[in-house]
Amino acid sequence: MRIGSNKISIVGAGFVGSSTAFAIMMSGLASEIVIVDINKAKAEGEVMDLVQGESFVEPLSIKAGDYKDTKDSNIVIITAGAAQNHGQTRLELIDKNYIIFKSIIPEIVKYSPNSILLIVSNPVDVLAYMTYKLSGFPSDRVIGSGTVLDTSRLKYIISNELHVDIRDVHGYVMGEHGDSEIAAWSLASINGIPLKEYYKLSHKDFSKEHEEKILNCVRNAAYEVINRKGSTYYAIALSIKRIVEALFKNENSILTTSTLLNGEYGIEGVFMGVPCIIGSSGVKSIIQVPLNKNESEALENSARVLKKTTAHLNI
Repeated sequence: MRIGSNKISIVGAGFVGSSTAFAIMMSGLASEIVIVDINKAKAEGEVMDLVQGESFVEPLSIKAGDYKDTKDSNIVIITAGAAQNHGQTRLELIDKNYIIFKSIIPEIVKYSPNSILLIVSNPVDVLAYMTYKLSGFPSDRVIGSGTVLDTSRLKYIISNELHVDIRDVHGYVMGEHGDSEIAAWSLASINGIPLKEYYKLSHKDFSKEHEEKILNCVRNAAYEVINRKGSTYYAIALSIKRIVEALFKNENSILTTSTLLNGEYGIEGVFMGVPCIIGSSGVKSIIQVPLNKNESEALENSARVLKKTTAHLNI
């Protein structure tokens, strides 16, 4: 990533793309944001709405454009794709989004060959793998939003139950951003106190059944929102902003982004959410956290689910 440059392009001006533009605009992370959408009028409308508030934020340039306007982007965020409808799983979106990505990725690569590609569209792990194959980029510069949001959802549920600051809740959701994801309960803690011990101190139950109840709440969180308002976008936009922050500031932060595994956790040839060190060059390294036997087996099962879908693509 070029030092001192912070151009971001967002492909997709739907709810997620526009909310992401807003979150990044408010953060002051970017000096230039370009929004591209097949519906150019929609992109222009979003930009018109955003720029009318420029006096309230740090100076930046925001515009709607075509792929040529994304030239020399540091980060290209892809939110374009078929929307997830009521009762539809993320993996059911794959065929529609495959067609869309085959038209998007070559254009991005043409104009920003040195960029970092941040994939948000669902199913994100499969589409990140697809982007990796279509782009020809090294895997460290293709990042899926992974289970960064799922981990935040887990922290919210636990903090709400225990009445503690969400920033004191530590843990990971790993694997597919979807129905086969796992929670690494053996590593979860409240500011250094093992989670199960903290539940005991709080005189609260933390049985296997309660573990599963919390994890199901995390897995179903998006569906619950979709049932009520049609789609999710605020929280995912904030999680994207967090990843962008780690990239631009070279934070070396540990985030559960989706990345290509090459033997880590005994898994190979699949993108999935695992703890990664994120800095200016993208995924600097994968952290192999010590999972217990049940967690390892569950993570391997999640990989099998994703591999089965990836095999369907024949790429």
